[in-house]
Amino acid sequence: MNCFDSDKPKVLIVDDHPSSRLTAAALLSLDGYEAIEAEDGKAALASITDINPDLILLDVMMPGLDGYEVCRRLKQDEQTRLIPVVFVTSLNDRRARLKGIEAGGDDFLSKPFDQLELSARVKSLVRQKRLNEDLDHASQVLFSIARTIERRDPNTGDHCERLVMQGKAFGQFLGLSRLEMRDLMWGAYLHDIGKVGIPDSVLLKTGHLTRDEWQIMRQHVLIGEQICQPLRTMRGVVPIIRHHHERWDGSGYPDNLKGNDIPSLAQIFQLIDIYDALASERPYKKCFSPQEALEMMWQETRNGWRNPELMSRFAEFIWRQVAAA
Repeated sequence: MNCFDSDKPKVLIVDDHPSSRLTAAALLSLDGYEAIEAEDGKAALASITDINPDLILLDVMMPGLDGYEVCRRLKQDEQTRLIPVVFVTSLNDRRARLKGIEAGGDDFLSKPFDQLELSARVKSLVRQKRLNEDLDHASQVLFSIARTIERRDPNTGDHCERLVMQGKAFGQFLGLSRLEMRDLMWGAYLHDIGKVGIPDSVLLKTGHLTRDEWQIMRQHVLIGEQICQPLRTMRGVVPIIRHHHERWDGSGYPDNLKGNDIPSLAQIFQLIDIYDALASERPYKKCFSPQEALEMMWQETRNGWRNPELMSRFAEFIWRQVAAA
C-alpha cells in the first residue's frame, strides 16, 4: 500500500524551504494528519491528482510559479476546485491577502506557525471540504437520474444537452451573472427530473392525455422540486423546475403565477425549452424552421402566454445565431 492510501486526512505542504515544510509536517502529524511535501508549485500541480489532498498549505513566494498562480490553476480545474487552499506567508500586508482572495484562496496563515491556530484552521477547512464533496456527489446523482429520465423517453433525443448549450449562449447574450448561468444550465438538465415519479402509462402515452392523466403529468414539477430542494446548491435551480410551465397571463401551472411574479430564470428557460421542442424533429411532428418556430412562439406571446419583452430579446438572439451559421 502506498502512502496515499491512508484513511488519515491528507495535507499537501507546498514550500520551497525544506525547514518550513518540516515544521508544518511535524505539527500536522501531531494532530493525526498525513503530511505530504512538494518543493514548489510545479511539483504540487504535477502530483495533485495522485495525492488528492484534503487541504493544501501553499507558500506565497516561490520560484517559478508563485502561490497565487498555483491556486488559480487549482480553482479553475473541476477536479481540484473543492480542495481548500491556505496561503502561508511571512507577508502581513493587506495587498497580499487581497491578491490571495482574488486567486481563490480559502484562508491565510503567517510564519512562524502557531500550533493552535494551524490545528483549528486545518480541522475546520477539512471538515468543510468533505461536506462540499458530499453535496457535489449528491448533485452528480441528480444529474445521472435526469439523464436516465431523458433516455426513458426515446422521442426527446439529446434535448437536455441542447438546452444546456442554448442556455449558456442565451445567458451570455442577456449578460447573466456566473451563478445565474450555472443555475440556468443546471436547470436544463434537471427541469424534468420529477418525471421519475410519473408512470410510463402516462409519460410515454402516444395519444392525447385524459384530464386525469394530465393532472398526473402536471405533478412532475412538484416532484422535481421535492427531489432537489434539500440541496443548498440547487437553491437557484428549484424555481426553474417548479415554474417552467407558468404563463405570463397566469394560466400556467402549478401556481398560476402572472407576469414578473414568475422567476426570471424560469421565464428565460421556458423560451429555450419551447424553441428546442419546436425546432427539433420528433416521431409525431416535423422539424420547424427558425422562422416557423419563432412565429408560433410570437403567437403564444400575443395570446398572453409569454413575456413580450423577453420574447423580443430571444428572437433577436435566434436570428443572430441563424445569421452566424
